[in-house]
Amino acid sequence: MRIGTRGSALALAQASWVADRLERDAEIVTITTSGDRGAEAEDKSRWVSELERALLAGEIDLAVHSAKDVPAELPEGLQLVAIPERADPRDAICGAPSLSALAPGATVGTSSLRRQAQVRAEREDLEVIAMTGNVDTRLRKLAEGQVDALVLALAGLQRLRRADEADGVLDGFIPAAGQGALALEARIGALAPEVLGHLVDLEASVCVAAERELVRVLGASCNTAVGASARPLGGEGFELRCWVGLPDGSAWLEDRLESEAAQFAGAGVTVAERMLSAGAAELLEATP
Repeated sequence: MRIGTRGSALALAQASWVADRLERDAEIVTITTSGDRGAEAEDKSRWVSELERALLAGEIDLAVHSAKDVPAELPEGLQLVAIPERADPRDAICGAPSLSALAPGATVGTSSLRRQAQVRAEREDLEVIAMTGNVDTRLRKLAEGQVDALVLALAGLQRLRRADEADGVLDGFIPAAGQGALALEARIGALAPEVLGHLVDLEASVCVAAERELVRVLGASCNTAVGASARPLGGEGFELRCWVGLPDGSAWLEDRLESEAAQFAGAGVTVAERMLSAGAAELLEATP
């Protein structure tokens, strides 16, 4: 099986994790995406479109994505065939144990508009620096003193075996839809269900589906500050949280819904509609 992936250290680690768990020989095919070449942040498909074209052309059999990078609408002929067991979806902070531990005026680096907004909503006195580059590059910039702290995904640190560099976890932040999860994409009908069935995690699949549906109904993009996070509550219940704010952190809305598993399939639509009724559309439209 030919597994397509981006060439970053994190993407290769994710693809290798999948390959190691396939019950057949696998070849990892590295594909450079427009995001790797510096495409604008407004285009969420910049991290996946070349992989999807390779799938449709039959050049690869499976694409491994970070679920948070996959747009809500997939190209015709493709489907998500598996969401494996999810890593920790929370945001981590490096360089300080918490935002409250930072001195007034301290600098915080992050590449995410959502994280920038949530940092500013919690500490308007902090200076947020837009910091791009892969995880290794950002950690190096922190070590060089270019910023006082970094905010990034805990799951990425875990997969790169650098989780010990996280000094704290930001439990108050609502992560991006799909954060911490992998999304395996293939041509419709190209792979027999038993090929990837053992990699499907039902709870992760339910949660990621709700998060993606919420973002789809909101009409959110990479250029909006939106968090959507679902989790199992134990027993038969699930929780879905949503956060929508302005990039400067001056205004935001938050919602939370608990539901029994049997009714959770519609949770994404329900929360999105409640957020839109409360003014989320105005916040999204006001984003520059």
